[in-house]
Amino acid sequence: MTEKIRVGILFGGKSAEHEVALQSAKNIVEAIDKNKYEVVLIGLDQQGRWLLSEQGSFLLNEQDPKQISLNPAGSNVALVIGADGRHGLVDINSKEPRGSLDVIFPVLHGPFGEDGTIQGLLKLMDVPFVGASVLGSAVGMDKDVSKRLLRDAGLPVGAFLVFHKYGSGAIDFDAVQQKLGLPVFVKPANLGSSVGISKVHNKEQFAGAVEKAFEYDVKIIIEKGLAVREIECSALGNEEPIISFPGEIVPTHDFYSYEAKYIDESGAALVIPANLPEQIVEEIQRLARRAFQALCCEGMARIDVFLTENNEIFINEINTIPGFTQISMFPKLWELSGVSQTELIDRLLQLAIQRYEREKKLKTIF
Repeated sequence: MTEKIRVGILFGGKSAEHEVALQSAKNIVEAIDKNKYEVVLIGLDQQGRWLLSEQGSFLLNEQDPKQISLNPAGSNVALVIGADGRHGLVDINSKEPRGSLDVIFPVLHGPFGEDGTIQGLLKLMDVPFVGASVLGSAVGMDKDVSKRLLRDAGLPVGAFLVFHKYGSGAIDFDAVQQKLGLPVFVKPANLGSSVGISKVHNKEQFAGAVEKAFEYDVKIIIEKGLAVREIECSALGNEEPIISFPGEIVPTHDFYSYEAKYIDESGAALVIPANLPEQIVEEIQRLARRAFQALCCEGMARIDVFLTENNEIFINEINTIPGFTQISMFPKLWELSGVSQTELIDRLLQLAIQRYEREKKLKTIF
């Protein structure tokens, strides 16, 4: 009998997207091939502690997206490299070893998990992990940097302005309106799941939207509001990614807000596949693939694009640890493309191991 691969599911995290990550982890644990993989659940609470959790009780209120939380009863653990070179967990209190890990699947949406921080730690610990590495994670999270890199790569992006908190006194509504028009979207530069985002239609809404965005980041981005269809597609692979069929988000809210994504089951209609001409589908897939490569992504990503009534395509953003919830586009689009969630998780883990083995062949010393 082949020995199972021990997979550390690292989930939760310190960001405002903590609860979304709990929902994603729940679905990954349910879908993973348990004949091939042994699951080790490591929950990160909002203080940054690593808790080794039991599979049957790692979440509280797991059926309620508004009340879901990490069970705090787990053992406090740390990731270490043993004398034998194996990556494993150690109980911080008892100092007892809690088993080795062959690969880690980070399910940490937002800052302190999707932005290169955990990826840097895992590279230092010499453990394979799913998804983009340090650089791809960092630039994918930063909407300002990613848009500039996409623009420099010749990819189409919408008009935007960037402001820093230290210069927030110079943010002038009239100047923004003159450059971008109305409406505009005001966003934290480093966050996802529509947290901290406001759609601004007039001057009265502007100051509150800016203040709200600065609650989550020291840098904000203000984007031109376009009359568009919101199209998403999924990427899978390392150097040569494949791109799924696109799907369309049709929000019933004013925009695709956090509530529409994760709380309100009727907050948006997911049109899968998107009703698009074949040549538009192919162009969206081509641009998505180029965006994935331009931003140094690996493993997986969800690429969000805007499509105007004149069939102009703009890359909106890329998500390097996309949601795996029951209503998340990333796994749904792969199901449409013929890849089940179980197979998708398997491919992601194998891609992580392949990249690790490739990088181990590189010289690190003279």
